[in-house]
Amino acid sequence: MFYRRMIHQKTLEEIELMRLSNQLVAKTHAELAKVMKPGMKTITLDKLAEEFIGDHKGKPAFKGYGGFPCSLCISENHKVVHGIPGDHVIQNGDILSIDCGVELNGYFGDSAFTYPIGEIDSATKKLLDDTIISLYLGIEQAVIGNRIGDISFAIQQYTEKQRGYGVVRELVGHGIGKDLHEKPEVPNYGKRGRGPKLKAGMCLAIEPMINYGSKKILELEDKWTIVTADGANSAHYEHTIAITASGPDILSDFEVIHEAIKTNANIADFDEKLRYLQTNF
Repeated sequence: MFYRRMIHQKTLEEIELMRLSNQLVAKTHAELAKVMKPGMKTITLDKLAEEFIGDHKGKPAFKGYGGFPCSLCISENHKVVHGIPGDHVIQNGDILSIDCGVELNGYFGDSAFTYPIGEIDSATKKLLDDTIISLYLGIEQAVIGNRIGDISFAIQQYTEKQRGYGVVRELVGHGIGKDLHEKPEVPNYGKRGRGPKLKAGMCLAIEPMINYGSKKILELEDKWTIVTADGANSAHYEHTIAITASGPDILSDFEVIHEAIKTNANIADFDEKLRYLQTNF
């Protein structure tokens, strides 16, 4: 991926423009959550997303980025990230990690969500639950005066304590703003007190990528799709946040996704404790 060299602190006006971009990302996720079901091809979801983004005056951030051919990254089951939508037919029991990015009014939004399709086993459900909890524990550390390593440590400590999940090393979160990928990098592993100091106006995409088995990954021949080396499932959740004097401000939105999921019997929603975590952070 490509990164701006300097860490750019955003003004309040810029943060509000980024909120609009991220809200469009969330609404795009919600549109997909209303319709995804077993028997549907992933390329159909990609086409729906591209049309919805365009209808709302945005541009898909991923399409053409570094040569990526689609508007969404859709990574099912053992695929970690950067899956290319295509002829894969969604099956009952699949998990779909969908990463969506949007450019609107010159600013980027970026958010990922892993969808459980139909009935999934209890171990996979726990993987999804633990990954989303780790995201919010990482966000909790995104306060002025802390360092990037405090975010990284919180994610790693929680997930590795659960059942020894594999925390992916090679892929990380990132700064975001006028560019999709800006400095600083935000690893999902690390030590407290290390890395760049967090300051007001910094905007970060925090995105734990957690494997049920080993942390080791492989790249497929398409030069994009990343999979777990052992074939175990992987979960991916991502919020874009701004660091402010009053604490982390989540610019993206999972609640609108949950509201859409309620209308679709083909997707399992999270239990109440996780809903409370997200809506009362």
